Amino acid sequence: MFKITIKEEIYMNLVYLDGKKELYTTNEIIAEYAEIDRISVRKLIESHKEDLEVFGVLSFEMTKPSKGSLGGRPRKIYHLNEQQATLLITYLDNTKPVREFKVALVKAFFEMRDEVSKFREQRALEKPTHKTLNEVISKWDNAPTMAFPTVNNLLLKLSSGKNKKKLIEDRGGKTGLDCLTSVELAKYQAYERAVIPLIELNMEYGVIRDTLKQVQL
Repeated sequence: MFKITIKEEIYMNLVYLDGKKELYTTNEIIAEYAEIDRISVRKLIESHKEDLEVFGVLSFEMTKPSKGSLGGRPRKIYHLNEQQATLLITYLDNTKPVREFKVALVKAFFEMRDEVSKFREQRALEKPTHKTLNEVISKWDNAPTMAFPTVNNLLLKLSSGKNKKKLIEDRGGKTGLDCLTSVELAKYQAYERAVIPLIELNMEYGVIRDTLKQVQL
């Protein structure tokens, strides 16, 4: 029997966030968890494209066959926002897996909307601190080469375990900060508050880096 809790939904990626923190699911997620043939779901989307686009552009990505696989063609994976996904599900047969998936998807979108709300609130709180950090870096006599991105990458790595390049590659945001979760962003802000007085003391970057690595947040 297909059962899923709200927390499990996030780990199972029923709903994704794009680089603009917009929520979406995919035809492949719907096919897998509603236990429907993948091609059938894709054809259903294409036959109801006009209806679905009432709720926004029907975007998609083309994915290549996995490395090492034998042959295969690129697959079109549709991205459906909450309204599009909800409408599409009404076109499915009301089987038990479909009903259970409906409940799971509603919970997943709710949970992720809450996460986005927390992120945006935390981002607004972080901006004044970020401005202060940039000001103290600009006056830092012992600053390393490319001080601004160097410090930013340090704080991103401490907060998320990844630098800016890796975050953008993995999560698709435009900036490293926009790729963070609300929890990671709160950690980033705490590290910002910790690093500002160290820079004001004109400490060398290596000392600051080693000091912050020992801080548990």
